Amino acid sequence: MVQTTSHPNPINLVLFGAGRWGSHLLRNFRAHPQVNLRAVVEASEARLASLRSELDDSVLLLNDWRAAMAMDGLDAVAIATPAGTHYPLIEAALKANLHVLAEKPLTLDIASSKALCDLAEHKRKQLVIDHTYLFHSAVTAGKTALATIGTPRYGYATRTHLGPVRRDVDALWDLAIHDISIFNHWLGESPTQVKAQGSSWLQPNTVTPLSPNGLADVVWCQLQYPSGFQATIHLCWANPDKQRRLCVVGDQATLIFDEMNLESPLVQQRGEFIHKEGWFTPTNQEPKAITIPPSEPLANVCDHFVQCITRNEISQVSSGKIATELVTVLGALSASMNKDGVWMKCT
Repeated sequence: MVQTTSHPNPINLVLFGAGRWGSHLLRNFRAHPQVNLRAVVEASEARLASLRSELDDSVLLLNDWRAAMAMDGLDAVAIATPAGTHYPLIEAALKANLHVLAEKPLTLDIASSKALCDLAEHKRKQLVIDHTYLFHSAVTAGKTALATIGTPRYGYATRTHLGPVRRDVDALWDLAIHDISIFNHWLGESPTQVKAQGSSWLQPNTVTPLSPNGLADVVWCQLQYPSGFQATIHLCWANPDKQRRLCVVGDQATLIFDEMNLESPLVQQRGEFIHKEGWFTPTNQEPKAITIPPSEPLANVCDHFVQCITRNEISQVSSGKIATELVTVLGALSASMNKDGVWMKCT
């Protein structure tokens, strides 16, 4: 285990990016009793102007990330910038001996993700990735509840909404990581092979190295796990039918995480068959809502990052290594989609 210097004093932190997601990190770190927010770095002058009316003079507002990295007395940075900028920012922060919390995905390719993990280990600094759903109380409770459904057979998930539409990555890289991270966390394993197919309507002529055929608006993924478990994921940012639903089907029950069900987001749906004289008759069909404590997942992420620093511990939930495994899966899915949906190994 990599050890870091303990921090009995407040952690001096700089936030990079105060846009849609960064604004939530800003709110949480400002409220955290163990964090001293020193500065916010933001490229948008309009957003900087808005922040000047929100923050007092104790928080510097900058548009130069290098100047922020050079500030005296810093302990950590939080990065909520486009995925393509993650590698240089995280590399610079680790080289400056700073702990790092970064928005998902860690990077857009396996090699750079592994390089950052190696650098964090060499520098003896914590690298934590904001896979927010792994800190959702329903996902935490679901990992325990999975033992009550018998042997997991297969899973499926749907993540759809009308936007937000990204211009740097497709719906696969924007959305799939949430459901894959939950499946991996619950099962305690990562897919060995995957395949995907997608379609692009909104930005068919916007090409990137990962998406040479345009940015896909809808994607269908299939995941094959070492245990034999299989999962199917439906992703779309051009569908007004908003769904955030993930299920694992066992031989005794199905575990359902439905984020849109505000009253009972985690449910164990029991049900099995009686096999008699060649007929299968359903029995014991009973839903059971699983009680989960109220909490904000992102607040849990921020607190976990602080604890990783103060306790000298690598994250067991969302470390750089775990993030690299997810980048590996996403890379294989992209490769499959670019080859018309052939199976690809996750290596």
